[in-house]
Amino acid sequence: MHFLPQQQSPHVLSDPEHNEDAFVVSLPMDNDGTGKSTDKHNDFALVQSLDIIAPLGNNPRLYGQSAACNALSDIYAMGGTAYTAMNILSFSSCDTPLEVIQEILQGAYDKIKEAGAVACGGHTMESKELRFGLSVTGLVPKNHFSQNKNLHTGDILILTKPLGTGVLSTGIRGKWEHAEQAEEELFSYTTRLNAHAAKIIQEFHLEASTDITGFGLIGHSLEMAKASQKTVVLEQAKIPFMNYVLEYAQNGLIPKRCYDNKRFASAFVHIGENVPELVAVLCHDPQTSGGILLAVPPRNAEKVTKALCDCGEKAYSIGFVTELQKQHAQQPHFLSLV
Repeated sequence: MHFLPQQQSPHVLSDPEHNEDAFVVSLPMDNDGTGKSTDKHNDFALVQSLDIIAPLGNNPRLYGQSAACNALSDIYAMGGTAYTAMNILSFSSCDTPLEVIQEILQGAYDKIKEAGAVACGGHTMESKELRFGLSVTGLVPKNHFSQNKNLHTGDILILTKPLGTGVLSTGIRGKWEHAEQAEEELFSYTTRLNAHAAKIIQEFHLEASTDITGFGLIGHSLEMAKASQKTVVLEQAKIPFMNYVLEYAQNGLIPKRCYDNKRFASAFVHIGENVPELVAVLCHDPQTSGGILLAVPPRNAEKVTKALCDCGEKAYSIGFVTELQKQHAQQPHFLSLV
């Protein structure tokens, strides 16, 4: 849904119609008067995004790290590298200890530095609720970046992190059993950059990928399927979940956003009769700093899996891409969970 007219500009390289993770624009061209570029850096384009999240867990520094990883992930999902980052912070100056703010900002700086980007200050806003994130600018080869619309029939779908941050954060806030261990599990993934996946996108010239964040696995997969006019098939038995997620979900610790995501996607999704209802719901769990979903040609699936594992990353093969499938009354379904 677009509320503003799309700017028509030759500098826009990404497709604004398909819910891409970030926006790609060409750099200004330096030339010698002949119209030819004299700067090798014009082989690259700018990739820009921003993201803000609510507090996660009980550790402000790890919250800051998670927020930074979450924002940087939009750049990585298109195969880019981070260049600059600015903080965006809203908080109540009367109710939030400055020590907490310092820890959040230090956590973000830790990850900006790890990403090899430049921290460029930021902006604050007065608010009753604490929110934090980053505005990020990166670089990506202008002749190759990954986009939602580039799924191909036969592609293998490989996910780099298990699911469950929404459920775990709900249990942690409720101080449920094993909350401390659940928080450790949560932060072990949310504070992990997706930089290796970005390098693999470029190394293997992968054409389609997305990061799994607030709309959940099904929501973000559905964006790719719609943009590509394909059907994504997810195999529920292969979908990974973090420790404690199934236990918490069985006790009803499922965030409201999970059900909101489910309602939004339901018209376009087919759920197989053998899929447990709980698993189907959890595939909508809103993720924070989730993994990258890579669409990999079958010939490269084993190589990409090995490359991810060699970097210390996870590589879960969770599905594949088919031609667009039809259901009753020729209504297309863009995603099947089987």
